[in-house]
Amino acid sequence: MTKHILNVVSNVAHYDDPAEPTGLWLSELTHAYQIFADAGYQQTIASPKGGPSPLEPRSLKFPNFDKSAKAWHADAAKMALLAGTASPDEIDPADFDAIYFTGGHAVMFDFPDSQGLQRITREIFERGGIVSSVCHGYCGLLNTRLSDGSLLVSGRRLTGFAWVEEVLARVNKLVPYNAEAEMKKRGARYQKGLLPFASHVVADGRLVTGQNPGSAKATAKKIVSVLGG
Repeated sequence: MTKHILNVVSNVAHYDDPAEPTGLWLSELTHAYQIFADAGYQQTIASPKGGPSPLEPRSLKFPNFDKSAKAWHADAAKMALLAGTASPDEIDPADFDAIYFTGGHAVMFDFPDSQGLQRITREIFERGGIVSSVCHGYCGLLNTRLSDGSLLVSGRRLTGFAWVEEVLARVNKLVPYNAEAEMKKRGARYQKGLLPFASHVVADGRLVTGQNPGSAKATAKKIVSVLGG
């Protein structure tokens, strides 16, 4: 049976300061989407509210705006997918084998407290599916609880955008919280690579996470490997 992936993107267009734009980090979607497509998977794109997902301006500039992102951006049909994402209410978790949370700083605002996304994540995980994220996408896992009341991330190994990377990217004063620290507070066994911005993936059973934008391809390949294994 064909595997089905739920890609999750943000609806947020700016930080708390309206003058500071943010949104989906495009390559974190496009790199994974292509790998899933090459594996023959069906894919759906959803967001906390449904509807449009704005793009992070910095993800549309060199060196982040690579061949994959440029091709998506130039494809009207692909851009239409981001203009009309599904809402959680339109998603039946039973239809999906994995959920993949994309990043961009926007997700720090609308992923953590989306009860709809929490419900979908919990049901996919408890049915034996994969829960995954890349970069700031792990903010979508901060408050997800399993049916027994425990936090999904508690006691599990994972990674995501590191605080040192926030500092080096000069956005540490814009972000609403320290995601790495918040993960640790929730009992997650957070790990990061030796070099900032280098590809780093952590797999703890059916929880697969990538640290930063450069980790999207490797994260998707690991998801494919776990689904196939």
